[in-house]
Amino acid sequence: MSQENAFDRMILIVLDSAGIGEMPDAADWGDAGSDTLGHILASREVRLPNLQSYGLGNIRPLKHLPPVDNPRGCFGRCALRSNGKDTTTGHWEMAGIILERAFPTYPNGFPPEIIDRFIKEAKVPGILGNVPASGTEIIKELGEEHVRTGKPIVYTSADSVFQIAAHEEVIPVPRLYEICETARNILRGDDEVGRVIARPFIGSPGAFRRTENRHDYAVPPPRENLLAALNEAGLDVVCIGKVASIYDAVGVTLDLTAKNNDQSIDQTVNALKQARRGLIFSNLVDFDMLYGHRRDTEGYARALEHFDSRLPEIEDAMGERDVFIITADHGNDPTFRGTDHTREYAPLIVFGKSARKGVDLGIRSSLSDIGQTIADNFGLKLTAGNSFLKAVASEE
Repeated sequence: MSQENAFDRMILIVLDSAGIGEMPDAADWGDAGSDTLGHILASREVRLPNLQSYGLGNIRPLKHLPPVDNPRGCFGRCALRSNGKDTTTGHWEMAGIILERAFPTYPNGFPPEIIDRFIKEAKVPGILGNVPASGTEIIKELGEEHVRTGKPIVYTSADSVFQIAAHEEVIPVPRLYEICETARNILRGDDEVGRVIARPFIGSPGAFRRTENRHDYAVPPPRENLLAALNEAGLDVVCIGKVASIYDAVGVTLDLTAKNNDQSIDQTVNALKQARRGLIFSNLVDFDMLYGHRRDTEGYARALEHFDSRLPEIEDAMGERDVFIITADHGNDPTFRGTDHTREYAPLIVFGKSARKGVDLGIRSSLSDIGQTIADNFGLKLTAGNSFLKAVASEE
């Protein structure tokens, strides 16, 4: 087959935060020595027979995961060329957007001028929190006071986010959305965070739980990106999990809800069972949210094993002219100090039933090579990235 339109569907699966070793500039970010997958695999024998068969252990030496002689997939790793190490930065780069300026983060909370303006313009009786925190932990800590005072809980994370948690019976969901829209309008210019996120919850003290009424208010990406290009060419752009929100739904033709890794895998399989032509783009959030930020090495290892055990389901649902690409958006080494993301290479695994096998794709200079490859497959071209389509597409 020719390289153009070599594959009918490209499945891009992001293992959120599963970096594969520090980048050369890691020390500039305080991340020298970080190695998410390397340190997890060194913690014990992590059973990843499917990823190993595709070539994960061929990317670089990994303890307890030796290379295989005849990988079933192609393998390599991608640098993050953009200025940042967060969700939006990594995902945007995959779509061909290189950020010269990082989205701002607030490791010490938001400055008084932002909070004071937010309280005034959102017409709230003050706020609680204003710290980097786990969403489940902060509602456990401040939920009761929030219910008593009516003050929304404001918090951030290692990502460039302004998150607002509120009990649905204290601040109804439509009102919470209004408050978030106010915050989004305030957070512009130098303070333009990647996303403002509504985080509603219900329940009583000791038993608060978040609901599925989360809503993200993202910065729209530039129009020149992979998703928009595919859409404009009449191709499907199916996004699963938080992917659509990262791109502010620009170019998305179908947004499939998934709140955790299993749901994302389920939806990926569901999308593959439908006759589509274009991109299926899935994010597995638990690696980052539940295990990276919480520095849970064993939990991360078990989640990797579970993902690996479900890979045959994805493979079985693929057609002869489908290919998947597995990668990450940044690192989040659970053995590393702090709770922040880490500046690491992203693994690159490519597999298709009709694709070439055992090709070493090397160290790619940018995650945008992935987007350029997907665009190239459908006869399109992005402004950033170098396609590796010819290396993985068989010729007839």
